[in-house]
Amino acid sequence: MAGETILVVDDDDDIREIITMYLENEGFQVISAFDGTQALAYANSVNPDLIILDMMLPDLDGIEVCQELRKNQSTPIIFLSCKSTPTDKSIGLIAGGDDYMSKPFDAIELLARVKAHLRRNRILESSNSLNTKSQLICYPGLTIDLNRYSVVVNGQNVILSPKEFQLLELLAQNPNTVFSNEQLFKSLWGTDSFGDHRTVMVHISNIRKKLKQDSKNPVFIQTIKGIGYKFCLV
Repeated sequence: MAGETILVVDDDDDIREIITMYLENEGFQVISAFDGTQALAYANSVNPDLIILDMMLPDLDGIEVCQELRKNQSTPIIFLSCKSTPTDKSIGLIAGGDDYMSKPFDAIELLARVKAHLRRNRILESSNSLNTKSQLICYPGLTIDLNRYSVVVNGQNVILSPKEFQLLELLAQNPNTVFSNEQLFKSLWGTDSFGDHRTVMVHISNIRKKLKQDSKNPVFIQTIKGIGYKFCLV
């Protein structure tokens, strides 16, 4: 939906200008920042609908910015980086990023990903706003509130990124159903993974840590070796 606000964070003036041009041509409101400190200030004061965040920044780098934002915000974050190894991608996702693109990137593809993340958030918010009663998914020690977009573990609020929340919601709404890595990826990102299952794996790992689950003996989300994952009733 045109008019949504995007925060673009990159210390390269040319990259900021190119991204801004494409976004504004699509009707988005764009705010730009050139370093991590400025990015945090804008994110906290403007509350953008999505953040495009370079990993390599002056002062605070993109990872530090993301980790700080994830303490109290679930705004979708798309990382940009000149590094493109699976390890580099994992670092961004573990920090709380929702997506990752390597530089040089295709501006049209970036725009498509921005629209996809915003579209899924609008669908989720629209669905929740139509419900007059709170939709709760409750298990011993775990409560997922679909209306408030919140998760409570043993009485403590847990902040999940949008993709982490959507992944947990999908699994928890279908207990004991085995989902393949490919099914999970396509459900959340709307495209094929082309064999890149690391993204799903990292998000599952993040969720387990935030739910304070022992990775060797997870209570809720269990790994089905060679296939994918399922949410187990306890």
